Amino acid sequence: MSNRALFWRRTLTDLAIMTVIAVFLAIIGPFGSIGEPFPVRLLTWLAFAYLGYVIYSPMGYWVDRAHDALALPKAPLWLVAVVIGTVPMTVVIYFIQFMPDLPPLPTPEQALTSYFYVFVIGGAVTLLFNVLGRYAERAEGIPRRPAAPVPSQVSLSSSTSNPLYDQLPPELGSDIVALEMEDHYVRVHTALGSALVLMRLRDAMQLLGDLEGMQVHRSWWVARAAVEDVLRDGRNIRLKLARDLEAPVARAKVADLKDARWI
Repeated sequence: MSNRALFWRRTLTDLAIMTVIAVFLAIIGPFGSIGEPFPVRLLTWLAFAYLGYVIYSPMGYWVDRAHDALALPKAPLWLVAVVIGTVPMTVVIYFIQFMPDLPPLPTPEQALTSYFYVFVIGGAVTLLFNVLGRYAERAEGIPRRPAAPVPSQVSLSSSTSNPLYDQLPPELGSDIVALEMEDHYVRVHTALGSALVLMRLRDAMQLLGDLEGMQVHRSWWVARAAVEDVLRDGRNIRLKLARDLEAPVARAKVADLKDARWI
């Protein structure tokens, strides 16, 4: 599956989940909305759901980056993301309530109450969305993770089916340069391009057979033959790879790379 097709499949799946959540909220009518007619509730919650998707969804990118860079669990990172994302969401919802007129300046108590309501709904939906999103991802026709890792000594020239190489588009070849973790996926970089596969990084590394390389960062594995240069910026080190790729090196991995004579 191409990256574009994968992107649209995930986006449509996300929007479908948001629609289900909006319909559920319209039915139960939380925070006093039960007093409105159902069609009004439905349109309102659909609008809020899609708006929330636009505001909260990009937070996932920063959660993943912070998770990789700081090695922190995702739960508290998502909590911080929702706390931040609720601010613009609250402002937009407050303006919508008074359209087409300009809203009056809220009192601190009104502002905090509105923020609390949006935070509760936004946090609950974000939690539910991540749970449902993972389930839907597996239920869709997206390639699944292998049921069990293949031993690390599998020969690349063997006729045995390899779940990692089987998911790569033929035009990318099999000359793997690096593996990069992206959320629930691994981006496989080859000498000819890159593609996403649905697999954990540690499983993908086990499927590389006897290809010489090393995990240089929480989210990166690099083939030794692909390293063209070592870039230094103070205490930060990056490996320059083929196709102008750059892989960060975790400070805890520097000693290992020195022992292996990579740097």
